[in-house]
Formats: sequence, structure tokens, C-alpha cells
Amino acid sequence: MIVAYLVLCTLPAGLALAAISDLTRMTIPNAIPAILLVTFFVLAPFIGLGWPEIGMSLVAGLAVFAVCFSLFAANVMGGGDAKLLTAAACWFGFNQSLLIFVVATAFLGGVLTIAILMIRAHANSVLAMGVALPTSLTTANKIPYGIAIAVAGFITYEYAPIVAIAMRQAG
Repeated sequence: MIVAYLVLCTLPAGLALAAISDLTRMTIPNAIPAILLVTFFVLAPFIGLGWPEIGMSLVAGLAVFAVCFSLFAANVMGGGDAKLLTAAACWFGFNQSLLIFVVATAFLGGVLTIAILMIRAHANSVLAMGVALPTSLTTANKIPYGIAIAVAGFITYEYAPIVAIAMRQAG
């Protein structure tokens, strides 16, 4: 039962911390994806996820890492975002839940990008209204994509196989 609660809390907590950090400092600490990755592989066998599913989760992480590393090398995606997305992919496994998560991330990333570009285009007006915004939203040249990854993770959370098992065990 304790393992089930750890599974249910770890991914959302890690994603929330990453989103807050990305919003406020435009960086995702390496510890967050590392903890998500290690926690998944430690808890997965204890929650009852089979070795084939654990192996396919590793494949999911490697596949997402390959794509994200290419985007990072092309200076399209930040390194923290790539590591966070890779770690989260392991939680979803190499199945349709990963596709749902990645599509949600891409869609929300587009919405986030448009919203931030609009805020930046009208930053003086927004700030003149007295709305307090982090400088990452008004002046930075990057997009805090960790926010989109986190929100997509929250929305698609229940589709992750390890989470579904934990939910059944937690009652």
C-alpha cells in the first residue's frame, strides 16, 4: 500500500516542481528527472509491473531521449526539458499512453508558446495593469516548456500503466 502511494505521488510532485522551477528560473534541476527515473525503476517491480513492461518503459525513455537529444542539438529544446520528458516517458511506457502523453505535451507546448509570445508582445501593457509576471515570461528568449510537460503529465497521468496499477492497489 505504501508503494502504491509513493507511485501516485512521485510523478505529479516531480512534474510540479519542474514546472515551477522552469517558470521562475528557466531551468529544471537535474535532480528532478533523476529522481523520477530512479524512483520509477525502484518502485516498478514492487508495485507489480512486469519485467517486460519495465523493459519497454526503458525503451520508451530511450526513444524519447533520442528525439529530444536531436531537438536539443538543433537548439530547439532545452536540456532540462529533454531530460524531464525522457524521465516522464519511462513512467508511461512504450504503448499508447506514451503517445497520448507526447501528443498532449506537443499541443500544450504550442498553446503555451503562443500565450507567452502574446504576453511578451504586450508585456508593457500587462505590467502597466499591475499584473506581476516572472521575468521568464516577459523578457527571456526561451519558452519554459517544462510547464507544458507537467500539465500534459497531469492530464494523462491516469493512463500510465504503473499509475493504473497503483490506483487499483490504493483502492
